[in-house]
Amino acid sequence: MLHGVSTTRDDVVEALRPVEDPELHRSIVDLGMVRDVVVDLPLVRVVVALTVPGCPLKAEIQTRVTEALVELAGVDAAEVEFTVMSDEERAALRERLHGDPAATAGSQAAHGHAEGRTIPFADPANRTRVILVASGKGGVGKSSVTTNLAVALAQRGSSVAVVDADVWGFSIPAMLGLDRPPVVIDQMLVPPEAYGVRCISMGFFVEEDQPVIWRGPMLHKALEQFLTDVFWDDPDFLLVDLPPGTGDISISLSQFLPRAQVLVVTTPQPAAQRVAQRAGTMAEKVRLDVVGVVENMSWFTGDDGVRYELFGTGGGEQLAERLDVPLLGRVPLVPLLREGGDVGRPITAVEPDSEAAAAFRTVAERLAVDLAPTRRGHPELKIL
Repeated sequence: MLHGVSTTRDDVVEALRPVEDPELHRSIVDLGMVRDVVVDLPLVRVVVALTVPGCPLKAEIQTRVTEALVELAGVDAAEVEFTVMSDEERAALRERLHGDPAATAGSQAAHGHAEGRTIPFADPANRTRVILVASGKGGVGKSSVTTNLAVALAQRGSSVAVVDADVWGFSIPAMLGLDRPPVVIDQMLVPPEAYGVRCISMGFFVEEDQPVIWRGPMLHKALEQFLTDVFWDDPDFLLVDLPPGTGDISISLSQFLPRAQVLVVTTPQPAAQRVAQRAGTMAEKVRLDVVGVVENMSWFTGDDGVRYELFGTGGGEQLAERLDVPLLGRVPLVPLLREGGDVGRPITAVEPDSEAAAAFRTVAERLAVDLAPTRRGHPELKIL
């Protein structure tokens, strides 16, 4: 303890202001979570109100609060107690962070939620860059590309979110190692996060072996709720992992997200690129821009250091030429890439020096820098 130093309640509150709720990414002071402060030097006691009972990140909040308090002059120890917000407090918090659906019930904006909330990413003023990751067929590693590209973008310092729109073959949560569902704050879903990537998926709402037997209208509604009822908090990038092919989901998302760009994933096989071309053609028909092509499983490097092109060669280049877009990168076939997806350890995060991780960083760099939008919409400016 430092003699002659007096830490006040106001000092404690200011010390806690930089501490963020790990899910909402807002100051716990600004969120109204700090409820009581008792200064009895060298001890400080603080009561923090969690947003929901059984908050999965309670221990993380306790660690952050404690670390902030013991840095104060004259404080040798900190005690953190917890309470829980009331239903009314949660409703007020949800309205503050996510808006009031009733307030926009009369809005004419397209594709609003049934309660009236509109899709923020459809707004020309929204700053999030939406990228639909598509493929003409399954088995080309599209979800693996989505996962590792998202992690690579996050490593560059971008805020990144992923919508796993493959409602039948959802796999993104497992690939990110996410084993907890979204937190629900007064009907607002707060997506879980791993490796700097937030994610929502049908996988959080059904058992792993439970089939999703839905037709078009139900799929349309589920995707709409993923885009409206989730607190995304305006990420820099929203990656959407589409199901293979060009069915209902792809068409619905093109309507929901008219500003989106399409990234097409293929393999080196000429037959695969011919099928993948259909995804690019679909984008053109629904007036979405194809931003580029990623070729996956391009080669395998053996123990002898020789590259073996197991699935042929040239498919990515041919597809990029047909679609008149750049080939953004070629990702090698690496056992650790497949193994990481199986156990929730993306190779871009856990093996950053690997050949595959370098390929994903190249794609992320080209997307974020070389192919960054050069024009911005300003709907607030009107010509009279």
